[in-house]
Amino acid sequence: MTSGNRIAIVGAGIAGLACAKVLIQKGFPVEIFDRAPDVGGVWSATRRYPGLRTQSSKNTYHFSDFPMPSDYPKVLDGAQMQAYLEAYADHFGLREHLRLNTEVVAADPVDSGWLLEVKDQSGIHRSSCDHLVIANGVFSEPAVPDFRGIELFRAAGGQLGHVSEFLDVEAVRGKSVVVVGYGKSACDIAEAVSDVAGSTTVVARRLLWKMPRKMARVLDYERMMLTRLGQAHFHHLEPGRMDRFLDGPGVSFRVSNLDLVQELATKRMNLRELGLLPEGRFEEIAESTFSLTTENFYEQVANGRIVVQRDTTITEMRGGGGKAPAVQLSNGHLVPADIVVCATGFQQRVPFLTPYVQRRLTDEHGNFRLHRQILPLDVPNLTFAGYNSSAISTLNAEVGAHWTAALLAGQLDLPDRDVASEQIDARLRWMEERTRGHHAHGTAITPFSIRNVDEMLADLKFRLPLRTRAAQWFRTIRPESYRGLNTRHESASETTPPAYSVVEHADIAAQDPGRAHDPNFTGPGAHDMNGEVPGAQNVTAAVPEAHHAHAAAPGAYNVNAMPGARNANAGAPRAHDPNVGAPRAHGPSAGGPGAHNPNAGTPGPYDPNAGVPGAHNLSTGVPTDLLHGSQGN
Repeated sequence: MTSGNRIAIVGAGIAGLACAKVLIQKGFPVEIFDRAPDVGGVWSATRRYPGLRTQSSKNTYHFSDFPMPSDYPKVLDGAQMQAYLEAYADHFGLREHLRLNTEVVAADPVDSGWLLEVKDQSGIHRSSCDHLVIANGVFSEPAVPDFRGIELFRAAGGQLGHVSEFLDVEAVRGKSVVVVGYGKSACDIAEAVSDVAGSTTVVARRLLWKMPRKMARVLDYERMMLTRLGQAHFHHLEPGRMDRFLDGPGVSFRVSNLDLVQELATKRMNLRELGLLPEGRFEEIAESTFSLTTENFYEQVANGRIVVQRDTTITEMRGGGGKAPAVQLSNGHLVPADIVVCATGFQQRVPFLTPYVQRRLTDEHGNFRLHRQILPLDVPNLTFAGYNSSAISTLNAEVGAHWTAALLAGQLDLPDRDVASEQIDARLRWMEERTRGHHAHGTAITPFSIRNVDEMLADLKFRLPLRTRAAQWFRTIRPESYRGLNTRHESASETTPPAYSVVEHADIAAQDPGRAHDPNFTGPGAHDMNGEVPGAQNVTAAVPEAHHAHAAAPGAYNVNAMPGARNANAGAPRAHDPNVGAPRAHGPSAGGPGAHNPNAGTPGPYDPNAGVPGAHNLSTGVPTDLLHGSQGN
């Protein structure tokens, strides 16, 4: 796809803004549509519920080339995060590309791209684009249960709404509030209203493990979830060397660390004393529905300002006939309820696409079938942004934007379609088993945020300093470490214009579904982008390349290798050679001080553990528990 082709991005949240910024820098004409009057997505003033705060700190939750203001607190509230995104849009000149208060109500595929119907304050208009980026977010369509008796409840004056629609604490002053759910937003809103409401009741179908921001002097949420060592404690579909070690010889190390986290969380939140200890082990639940503790929530439970009705659901809403509004619970309790706030999640769907297109995007369970959480296999001229929800969404979105730009420029070596399809199905099966179905239809990647970044960087053939990657085993990941992606863009754009390449899909709008959309690709000149990044502080290194199918085999949906095309990978390590940059298998200094690592050797494809300190020497390469290591904040 050439730089003259038009790109439409639906959504001006974190992912939409990041994608727009990168594509504009690549020379693409971009329009960004959002139905809200401001940027921010979930951080928009139109959706910010009281108590909304970032889960991650400002040290990890920002874009690589746009740091947080120094006077911001470590943990941002919703207004501060939205102001940061406004400043990002202004700094990178995105304002002129924004069409706010404009909703995309329909998008239909055609041979040349997409026809759009957009609705603004003046009415409905038609537009078109060559490529569509869907960045509407996995938390944009509220899911509210259809409770029995809702008409009688409302007739009695009861109010029902989703947490994203609740904006004013004063609206509940003196009233009985019932919050449905036990996730982060449920606890946030319950704590926020508990001092002004007449009563606050949380109805929790299932208690989830939560983690305090800080549990010990050098053990906190980010060290557990945003370091390579922390993420290696959770089972992955394609385990690397450290994963295999922690499931084998080092299993006692992994189990004892997770047990320690569980016990520290239990004591810090007084879960036993409050009768709120979840069933199951911390490891089992944290892998699917991990969330932070809301500050002061359990203190409000202890002093009676919040009542948690655990392991129960609303069976019926009551009211009418002179009775006050109330909800009947499955445990037999009848709870007064002037206002019911549903923190019951969101629907992961794209409402402006036709049912036919949506069926091409998902499996029979509604799970999105996307390669790298970005690329659908059966719908042409379409990519997704932000469908890799994580604890570091800013970084995942930014790297995903570079992945999309490389795709459109014909700079990616994609696997054969059948191989990619098998990989997607295997990942969805694994997610279903691991999370018991709680994976936001295939869009949630927690706790494997860093792994997702690694995989995209491998596709981009982007190598970063080994010492920084090694440091990430014990220090929290820092987005500024990845700003070299932008440096690489500047160098590449100076030497060659973007090339045209479209992945061969089954064209759902054309009469010729098997054709490639442009056989005239001429790739950019050789450009070795695998050197160290100037000024990088903490960046991953020695990322082994993905195992690509480089040959233009019949049926392959990679049409980048055309006759006469120059090799854009010249100067890069061989794609099938996992030994480039790998530590010596038995060298006394292989990846760690004095570690004799029998598990070293050459990492396999997609192995994120290249550069890990010698796993066999726990006294020097790997600390004996998560309480060791540098703070990294």
